[in-house]
Amino acid sequence: MSYQSQLEQVKHYVLTFFETHHNHKLVYHDQQHTEDVASACMQIGNHYQLNDTDFFIVVSAAWFHDTGYLESLDQHEQHSANLAQNYLRSIAIDEEVTNQVVKCIMATRMPQKPETFLEQIICDADLFHLGGDSFSEKSKSLRKEAINITGHDISKHQWRQKTIALMEQHRYHTDYCRLLLDAGKQRNLLELVKKENEWNIDNPKQAKQEAKKSKVKENAKSMAVAKEKKEDKQDKGVQTMFRVSSTNHQRLSDLADNKAHIMITVNSIILSAIISLLLRRLEDHPYFVIPTTLIIAVSLSAMIFAILATRPSIPDGTYTQSDLDKKKVNLLFFGNFYSMSLENYKAGMQKVMHDSEYLYDSLITDIYSQGVVLGHKYRLLRYSYNIFMFGLIVSVVAFMIFAVVNIKH
Repeated sequence: MSYQSQLEQVKHYVLTFFETHHNHKLVYHDQQHTEDVASACMQIGNHYQLNDTDFFIVVSAAWFHDTGYLESLDQHEQHSANLAQNYLRSIAIDEEVTNQVVKCIMATRMPQKPETFLEQIICDADLFHLGGDSFSEKSKSLRKEAINITGHDISKHQWRQKTIALMEQHRYHTDYCRLLLDAGKQRNLLELVKKENEWNIDNPKQAKQEAKKSKVKENAKSMAVAKEKKEDKQDKGVQTMFRVSSTNHQRLSDLADNKAHIMITVNSIILSAIISLLLRRLEDHPYFVIPTTLIIAVSLSAMIFAILATRPSIPDGTYTQSDLDKKKVNLLFFGNFYSMSLENYKAGMQKVMHDSEYLYDSLITDIYSQGVVLGHKYRLLRYSYNIFMFGLIVSVVAFMIFAVVNIKH
């Protein structure tokens, strides 16, 4: 489905919305900022060659992401998301696409914590100016807007400190923006630090007082970092869990294959011995026909179940774009993609890698699928070993009974 016409409708709707809901206090979060973010999203999206659906999602989110400011200054992301959701539903956009647009808008909330690749794109586009030549001008506009909204004066020194803190913590999420903007952002940051150092030299007493306050904040920051490290440790624990589970499943699978190989080999030897030795003498010893038939049946049955346990089952190796968009396909299993082209597989894996929820869901699915296959293997192996064990006992007893009976006669 092509979303080009719908994207034009979205653009027209948002531009009209800005014209009819003008707020003189918003000198930064205005129509120009929205156009800049949408343009940045298009630039990043074209670089990554997004498909029509993903391109529509991220650019539509860019158009809507700050419209909420025109309705309410509090929780503006939620208001923006509601506006986008209502409008996209009115032009019959698919519900799944609409939901992804909403998630992209909510991802721009500070501090940014994007979870998917599309969310990373709009987050980078929203702060594209940090590494651009227009940074100084944009920063002045944002300070003026903050003064307009709060009604309190914010000195250049105070604003500069906040901006330095923001830029030191900020990281671009996409490789493209890191390569394109990191150098410019560092240059802009150094310029701010230079001005701040000049201010500290001109205002030594105030600088000393602020240094004490900064130390207190630094302690609080250290506690926050410790908490973040703890969460990171939990993430590593999850990764270890997946790795250990997958390794254990692989070992159990290898063990099952070895057991099946043993069963096939042993029964092959038994059948060879029966065919080469016993069958020739059945004419002389007809009373061994029944036990011989019995042991042949046991060996064949045990072999069949052992072979079934190791026989591979391969799907058709294809998936559709719809399966990928709805996160229904597990690209970690070769049986789902071996018939697809390399380009389609790369695009699918890029989507998985940039969507942590989809990635972990695929890992869970992969572990579960391995467990199901293992259960099937071991169930068939159990049948094979049971048939062999009990069948061999019955066959040997039968041989003994028929031999004893024949001797008595």
